[in-house]
Amino acid sequence: MYRTTEQHDLIAQLYRGLHAEDTASAVSVILKLRGETCDIDCLYCYEKRKEAPGGARIDAGQVRRLAKLFQGRPLAVELHGGEPLTAGRDHIAEVLRELAAQPRVVRVSLQTNGVLLDEEWLDLFDALYPGLQIGISLDGDAAGNAWRVGYDGKPVYPRVAAALRLLAERGRKTGVIAAVTPAVLGRAEAVLDHLADFEAVNAVSFVPCFDTSVDQATAAPGRRLSASRQLQRAAVAGPGGPAWAIRPDEYAEFVLAATAHWISAGHFARMKLEPAVSTIRRLRGLESGFCHFSNLKCDHVFTLYPDGRLGSCDELPWPQAQLTRLGQVTDQSAVASAQRRLPLLNQGKALMERCTTCAYRSACGGGCVATRWRYDQAGHQDAYCDYRIRMIDGIAALLAQPAHPEGTWCRAVRWRPRTPNSMRDVAAFLARWNRADAPRTPMRLESSAHGNINTVGLPGVQEADDLDPAHPQWHEAIEPGVRPLVDAVTRAWDLVTYDSCQGHPYTGLDLAPAERRVGILPRDPDEYAQAAAALCRAVTTVATALPATVQVTVGRAELTCEATGGTTPVLDLVLRPAPGHGWTAYFETVDAATEIVAHALRGQRPTAGGGCHCPVPRTAARTAEGVSA
Repeated sequence: MYRTTEQHDLIAQLYRGLHAEDTASAVSVILKLRGETCDIDCLYCYEKRKEAPGGARIDAGQVRRLAKLFQGRPLAVELHGGEPLTAGRDHIAEVLRELAAQPRVVRVSLQTNGVLLDEEWLDLFDALYPGLQIGISLDGDAAGNAWRVGYDGKPVYPRVAAALRLLAERGRKTGVIAAVTPAVLGRAEAVLDHLADFEAVNAVSFVPCFDTSVDQATAAPGRRLSASRQLQRAAVAGPGGPAWAIRPDEYAEFVLAATAHWISAGHFARMKLEPAVSTIRRLRGLESGFCHFSNLKCDHVFTLYPDGRLGSCDELPWPQAQLTRLGQVTDQSAVASAQRRLPLLNQGKALMERCTTCAYRSACGGGCVATRWRYDQAGHQDAYCDYRIRMIDGIAALLAQPAHPEGTWCRAVRWRPRTPNSMRDVAAFLARWNRADAPRTPMRLESSAHGNINTVGLPGVQEADDLDPAHPQWHEAIEPGVRPLVDAVTRAWDLVTYDSCQGHPYTGLDLAPAERRVGILPRDPDEYAQAAAALCRAVTTVATALPATVQVTVGRAELTCEATGGTTPVLDLVLRPAPGHGWTAYFETVDAATEIVAHALRGQRPTAGGGCHCPVPRTAARTAEGVSA
């Protein structure tokens, strides 16, 4: 498949390959201490659906060889299973001593169901690895843990809750991994509150059960089925996948409801929430350590099984994800070569190609390769991407208007970052706009054949300060084609515009055509929420009345202040060519479309309490009512 140099570079930014000479980037290794062996029998367990060496244990010698294999590079280790504590105290003690002796091991975590956790285990951890991070698997409240049972088919929730209380008594903090299944859908607020009530919990990660493709129960040794396996067979037997499975759109709605409540209830002050925090970091232009949002994806994640099998991420299908055996490689170059040869990893990396043209690329980070691969195999990769887009749109709204969570559910106002997008001094500009008696310096206004004014005369280059309606040159500075939109926003709506453009074909120049747009700079979050809702109502109203060649969109973005480096949420109203139509047809009809949109704007003014056109989910509506109350 042919790719341009730009595509290659973008894919490399989204999915970073392992290079032996690059010792600065960390790798994560999941140690399956007991393979799939576990003391409980969760019905949705993906580990038990693999070929795994039951009963074996990873030993300290394997840990030593692993550290030598990745020597010189930061190494994050996760003790996993099955249930790692079934390896026994003496065995875990040997593994922890070996990890403590390795200078390049920068983090060790233990993911446990908590059933075996007691004072003796915590004493051992304190003595041998005080910095051990403990993660507990718990799907929220008792009702949410319907699929987490013992082999007798009975719930394990009471024993896990007891482990969380023990951790609190010992002054320990823990993260919780909670699977999102139908048992918690529509109850995000209650589930989050329940987890927050545990004093030890300082982080919650909601992970989806995207298991609709699972059509067989887990193989069981022997002829007599345990009560748990009988429950699992019954759950798999129905149409549409297992009874514990959810769809991507259901997960997006759950995450958004949880994030809105995390903010409104103040849980953010003491508890991290994923995938919300990673989404927020990417929206802010920051990096995330979560591989779904990072470029350190499957080439930097490894899984080691007790029999020495070394492969990529444990969420990928096995044995297809196996790279080699621990005793068969001696350096990272051999591991990297095995990665380049592995068809599964090449297929996963190729999925990043569609990201190169996606407007959400910088915020999404490409997502989970393992999940995308499964959806791609089923012909439903769009469903996965749609959920990521929906989640980003909703969380971007919450960041901009945290006191108005109803904006989370707006589907008309989308995250559309503009780069670059900056102003010399945002605060000074707003102060001047709001004071008609403030002194205003005359500006040099120049027009070119391409309609550029208030510039040095070069297309797209801004030189002078932004003007405001009280400036004597304001009307002259606004390009004629975009004046109806600017007038509607500034006069009828009494809002601030920070940018406008009537659109230009730039014929004869090596520049991409520019769309007609007007940028809105809300004065505060309340005004932002009111403006976003009014824009939603307006663009929804005119959607079917516009010429077929033009579509109108509303984007959320951020404006950077060059004086302070801070950012301010802004809104952009854009008229762009409709899909399937070119620029020539667009410029022939954009004036007519502008008049239609301007008329709609004048009829939909921002008002306190005015909602957008999009329906709010029932549970989210209750949350919004609670916040306003």
